[in-house]
Amino acid sequence: MQSAPLAPADGLAVQADAEPVTRRGGAIAIAAAGIAFLLYPAIRPYGDETTLAGARGMASASWIAAHLSAIAGFILLTLGIQALYGVLRPTPAGKLAARALLATWLGAGLTLPYYGVEVFGAHVIAQHALDSHDAGALDMINDFRFNPAAVTLFAAGLLLLTVGTILAATAIWRSTHLARWSGIPLAAAFTLFIPQFFATPSLRILHGALTLTACLYLATVLWPKKPGDVRAETAETAPGRGTQPLG
Repeated sequence: MQSAPLAPADGLAVQADAEPVTRRGGAIAIAAAGIAFLLYPAIRPYGDETTLAGARGMASASWIAAHLSAIAGFILLTLGIQALYGVLRPTPAGKLAARALLATWLGAGLTLPYYGVEVFGAHVIAQHALDSHDAGALDMINDFRFNPAAVTLFAAGLLLLTVGTILAATAIWRSTHLARWSGIPLAAAFTLFIPQFFATPSLRILHGALTLTACLYLATVLWPKKPGDVRAETAETAPGRGTQPLG
C-alpha cells in the first residue's frame, strides 16, 4: 500500500533518465558552448580581408580553430537545450520548451553550412592568394559570403537560434522549475549575435564573454545540486504529487 503512490514518480524518473541528453550532460554542454563562443572571436584573426595581410590571417590555423569553435558552440547549445527540454517537459511550460528545442535545431542546421564554407572555403582561397601573390583572388570569398541564398539561410538560422533561446528563457520563466532569470542572459546574447558581426574586434570579444557568462549561469542552474535532485524534482511534477507551484 505504501509503495503504490510512488509508482508514477518512479515511472517519470525512469523516463527522465532515458532522455537523450541527461540534465548534467546538458549543463556541461551549455558551459562548453559558452567557452566555444568566447574562443571564436578571441582567437579569430582580424584585418583587411581584401589584402594579402588579411589573407595571411584567413590562411592561418587560428582561422580554422576559431570557426570550428563556433561550429562546436552551436552543436553544444542544441544539446543543452535538449536537456533543458527534458527538465521542463513535465511542467506546464513543456510545450514551449519543445518549441524552443525545435527552433534551436532548425537554427543550428541552417547556420552550420555557412560556417563550414567560411572555415574551409575562405581558408583555401586565402592560401591560394598568398601562393600566387594575388589579392584579387580574395574576391571569391565575398562571392560566396554575400551570395543571396547563402546569406538568407545564414540569417534565417541565426534568427531561429535567437527565437529558440527566447522561447527557452520564456519556458524557464513560466515553469518556475528553475531560477526564473536564468535563461534571459542567453536570450540577450543571441539577440545580439547578428549585430556583433558589424562591431569592432574588441566588442565582438566582449559579446563572446557575455555569451560565456550567460551559458555558465544557465549551466549552473541546470546542474542538479545532488544526484537525487533530478528524481525528487520529477516526482514533484507528477500528477497529484507535491505542492510546488508550476506556471
